[in-house]
Amino acid sequence: MSDTHAQTVPFVRETMLPPVAPPANEAGVVSWMRQNLFSGPLNIALTVLGLVAIYYVLEGIVPWLMRSVWTADTLAQCRQIITERWGEGATGACWAVIRERWPQFLYGFYPNHLYWRPTLTFLLLFVALAPILFAQVPRQMLWFSLAYPFLAFWLLWGGSIFLPLVAAAGFLFGWLAYRLAARFGTIAAVAAAALVPVLWWLFLAGDVSDDLARLTGRSFPLWLEEVRSDKFGGFVLAVTIGVSGIALSLPLGIILALGRRSDMFLIKALSVSFIEFIRGVPLIALLFTASLLLNYFLPPGTTFDIILRVIIMVTLFAAAYIAEVIRGGLAALPRGQYEAADALGLDYWKAQRLIILPQALKISIPGIVSTFIGMFKDTTLVVFVGLLDPLKGITDAVRASTDWKGIYWEPYIFVGLIFFAFNFAMSRYSMHLERRLKTDHR
Repeated sequence: MSDTHAQTVPFVRETMLPPVAPPANEAGVVSWMRQNLFSGPLNIALTVLGLVAIYYVLEGIVPWLMRSVWTADTLAQCRQIITERWGEGATGACWAVIRERWPQFLYGFYPNHLYWRPTLTFLLLFVALAPILFAQVPRQMLWFSLAYPFLAFWLLWGGSIFLPLVAAAGFLFGWLAYRLAARFGTIAAVAAAALVPVLWWLFLAGDVSDDLARLTGRSFPLWLEEVRSDKFGGFVLAVTIGVSGIALSLPLGIILALGRRSDMFLIKALSVSFIEFIRGVPLIALLFTASLLLNYFLPPGTTFDIILRVIIMVTLFAAAYIAEVIRGGLAALPRGQYEAADALGLDYWKAQRLIILPQALKISIPGIVSTFIGMFKDTTLVVFVGLLDPLKGITDAVRASTDWKGIYWEPYIFVGLIFFAFNFAMSRYSMHLERRLKTDHR
């Protein structure tokens, strides 16, 4: 390298450049605008068109929002107040409908004197989710998380405490069946653990619960006033279906994803058939099935709550999509991870639990959360099976009143903002989880 010089090696310099002043406007807002908004003729044209479009949108929305009315008893009063304040022909938002009817948007037609029950259920939801979502929370609280679904059912629907207790007993019987059948192999144990609870719930749980409730009577201390499903509505209904679907569809989706990648022909065929069938059918068709056809497959005389039927169908629908998301995460793992699990002498289930699934689920977090967000928004489709969702069911019920007949944008904006708050929270948590689990490049 001692022979090199500037004539033969173009990137070698023999003299230093003289110092010069730093370029102007290379930092700050001006630099950002120059690089992102006005970096070339096409970007300049698109920026100008975008600003013009934003101007025309804000020109109509901002005056409408600035003329908002928050206190009125009817839509006619709202319009009269707007006319008196801003003149004839002026328009403005009538948020008084939200102030007047917000209990309906939140609770539907749930009895007024029982609002404390869905409110308490919603607050306890955060307590139950805390040990699942955040590692800093003591693990001992997971026992409350396991008991929460049964407690929430009792608080929302009321009746005797024995019904959720008998339903919870099905999981205990499933665990006992798994332990007893484990000596015959893993497949037999899993089949017994799945079959025994289903048989218990279908044929025995209802009678046992009714007998216990009949023996104790309504004077029993743990008896709450019953609330029929047709009284549910608004965000109580949306959150009930959404949270239940999220909690149930994730484990079912994991099982389906593992089944689709199984080497056993029957399990793989059943998993593929289920996933492809559910993904090929619209959710609204499954909801109609839940509303009209599901009772034909149950024993005679069985009464199956419509909300529980909808939860089952929403869960199956979301599980099929989650299974494909997780299957993509499993396929993204290098073959060496599977070989490493075999080299450690782990059996199939230990390898999946300790090595494969933790990595696959980390990869699949964005897709899983996107499926959850889509499912939560799809809860508005229950209006087609006679349930009062917050977007259309409750809005139509409010607009059916002569006091608010003709109101249009305000209810939709209010419901949309609440949906956005829920979905944005899920999205931000998924980003937090991705950052917390991103340990491979630290």
